[in-house]
Amino acid sequence: MTRVALTTDVAGSAGTGTGPGGLPARRRLPERAVTPLRGLAGLAGLVAVLEVLPHTSLVSADYLPPASETLRALWHLLAEQTFWTALGDTLTGWGLGLAISVVAGVAAGLVIGSIPVLRAVTASTIEFLRPIPSVALIPVAVLLYGADLRSKLLLVVYAAFWQVIVQVLAGIQDVDPVADDTARSYRLGTWGRLRHVMWPTALPYVMTGVRLAATVALILAVTAELVIGAPGLGQEIAVAQTSGAVPRVYALVLVTGLLGVAVNLAARAVERRALHWHQSVRTEVAG
Repeated sequence: MTRVALTTDVAGSAGTGTGPGGLPARRRLPERAVTPLRGLAGLAGLVAVLEVLPHTSLVSADYLPPASETLRALWHLLAEQTFWTALGDTLTGWGLGLAISVVAGVAAGLVIGSIPVLRAVTASTIEFLRPIPSVALIPVAVLLYGADLRSKLLLVVYAAFWQVIVQVLAGIQDVDPVADDTARSYRLGTWGRLRHVMWPTALPYVMTGVRLAATVALILAVTAELVIGAPGLGQEIAVAQTSGAVPRVYALVLVTGLLGVAVNLAARAVERRALHWHQSVRTEVAG
């Protein structure tokens, strides 16, 4: 009799949201809601530290203004037309460079990866060119195009291209030989095997390469503007630094950081949308 009553009590608690003894049960927030709250708490803590730190003797306010001054400078910045023009220039260089890198990287990766002889011939060349930092090409870009959009595109494309092609080659390498042999036995041509066997296997790698390339492209776009003087947020940072407008410099740096976060979130959203059928995305959504 006691066991039956206890079972009924537990079942009632699960259905009505009450704990043992009729007390209301504490409901835990879902993990999707907890993670952003933790991020906001960390961000609030960072802002508090940046607000208090300049008022101490550890850092001079001339070089690190309080967070309130930076936010005030950001507010004034948003009302300026020159800021939005610079933001548009940065996004233009980033978007064009990323598009060129993705198209060229995917096309070259599929061609090279699907032809074993071609992959063997180009392997050493790729491994030689890939580690060269794009900033080393700044003198070449200036000599060829000056402080033009093309200089920015040269650096962005060179840096982002390798992120894509390496991932595509890894995806082609990961194709199941049994599936490829089965496709050949069914007399699928090169296009058929590429579409039904290689591409589904390589697509997760491709999306990883696109996500990495999106971040790298933004970094190189701002770097080109900062060093070469091409129009954009980087040039605005250099001008503000030269004129001694320290809060404006930090406000522009904050904008570039927020832009990087937005680019990463957008790339992850595109990745989840393109790979909605993949096991990793389905597991993430279910969790």
